[in-house]
Amino acid sequence: MARARQHPKTNAVRLLEAAGVTFGTQEYAVDENNLDAGHVAQELGEDIRRVFKTLVLRGERTGLFVCVVPGDCEVDLKKAAAVAGDKKAEMIAMKELLPLTGYIRGGCSPVGMKKPLPTFFHRTALDFNTIYVSAGVRGLQLVIAPADLIAFVGATVADLVK
Repeated sequence: MARARQHPKTNAVRLLEAAGVTFGTQEYAVDENNLDAGHVAQELGEDIRRVFKTLVLRGERTGLFVCVVPGDCEVDLKKAAAVAGDKKAEMIAMKELLPLTGYIRGGCSPVGMKKPLPTFFHRTALDFNTIYVSAGVRGLQLVIAPADLIAFVGATVADLVK
């Protein structure tokens, strides 16, 4: 009898497995000097529009929230603030990422942050059968149906990019 493939055990992987969510993982070579989504997509041999990056923002009144956007796009701060119920928002400082989320740049996942944050996915995530998001460490991506991921993290779908 064939054994199921074992996924590297990150917090995000453990949480998805415990919830019975279907997903895969894909490893890639990390370049510490180039952590952007374009590099990840190139290493995976995938369309950059399917590789989503997880960004943490702070609304001036509503506090922290997460935007998950295609790797080739830039988050529109006004649109992001509006969907989060705020007038203004800004990206958090890089030095705040680890203490606030438990994740580092290039390894920030929308799954398994230190505490749940309001999360918003760009609407194009639903254009694909599966998308890629960080599994919580550099060099490992989750491959997952966007609707399953959106449901798991309790996210809202909206227009978030410029």
